[in-house]
Amino acid sequence: MRTVTATAAAVTVALAAGVASVAAGRFASGAALTAPSGRPLPTEPRLTVHATAAGQIALTRDLASLRPGTYGLSGDGSHAVVGPVLASAKHSADTVVRRLERVTHGTLDPGDSVWLTPNVHVGNPSAALGLDHADIDIPGELGSLPAWFVPGNRSTWIIAVHGLGTTREHAMNIMGFLSGRHFPVLALAYRGDLGAPRPPDGLNHLGETEWRDLDAAMRYAVRYGAKQFVLLGWSTGATMALRAAAHSGLRDRVSGLVLDSPVLSWEATLRALAAARHTPSALLPLAVRAAQGRTGLDAGRGTDAGAPHRPAVPTLIFHGPDDRVAPWTLSRRLAHTYPGLVALHTVERAPHAAMWNADPESYEEALRRFLTPLM
Repeated sequence: MRTVTATAAAVTVALAAGVASVAAGRFASGAALTAPSGRPLPTEPRLTVHATAAGQIALTRDLASLRPGTYGLSGDGSHAVVGPVLASAKHSADTVVRRLERVTHGTLDPGDSVWLTPNVHVGNPSAALGLDHADIDIPGELGSLPAWFVPGNRSTWIIAVHGLGTTREHAMNIMGFLSGRHFPVLALAYRGDLGAPRPPDGLNHLGETEWRDLDAAMRYAVRYGAKQFVLLGWSTGATMALRAAAHSGLRDRVSGLVLDSPVLSWEATLRALAAARHTPSALLPLAVRAAQGRTGLDAGRGTDAGAPHRPAVPTLIFHGPDDRVAPWTLSRRLAHTYPGLVALHTVERAPHAAMWNADPESYEEALRRFLTPLM
């Protein structure tokens, strides 16, 4: 009887441990699969506002607050734009002083919790940039997709898609540059975004199903006069661009790809986001399996020498070694494997999807050189 009781107890403990592991894996996978657009990724640290003065803001000293370039600074109910670190300002041992470009809305008070974001502009292209634009609705697979259209007189359109942790406002970082070169620009909100249809399972598929919304935008563009398009994506938006260029019925009209911080391995990205939530390393494989079970993602895709991501058109990648979400090594491998087709513009000290923010001038010059033959 004691043996039976001991065996039953051992089985119960094993079952409980198994259930707990499954639950832990499911929770860890949620770092990527349920990440809301416009909210900070777990890799992005929270900073504290220590003080503000005319054109200056003191933030918690951190590798993030020391980054070069220009960023949005978001809080709960506030948004501002901060420029470079001010070398001439007085810095304490635990603070960094950056240039405060402007406060877009809300207030910044000492003690406020904030985070850096690639989204420099908020609102819409007319309000934020002074660009004429139209609010449009694109018929998509799951319903109507809101988008902004900025007109231009070229027959090649730029179709822009944001990625993890940002919104279609991200495209406004380079919208003025593109509009100045007379490209029509279509910036898309897709399934799961505010105002767009909810995915049937409520989960982010890291571009593997979302690309069909980009395909819908391509069809809309053709209907309204586009002869060709350049697909420009950040993060999982870059994954969407790669998928659309490979699988869309309109792929023959894609003349180029611009990929910023591309997610070339969803497993690596999911592991990175789960680890940033302090998931023990032993549970990371469970997070990957949980993601597969919840979404049907193929674990074998996107990790070998660039395949199946081989682009069929000229491709420009912006990426850097400080990206903690999507490994830069995969972008470097892709460019090395297809040197005549893929160019890599390496950006140092830039976080995920913020390659423009770290060095806008260099970014736009590389983009200009790439787009000129495609005009």
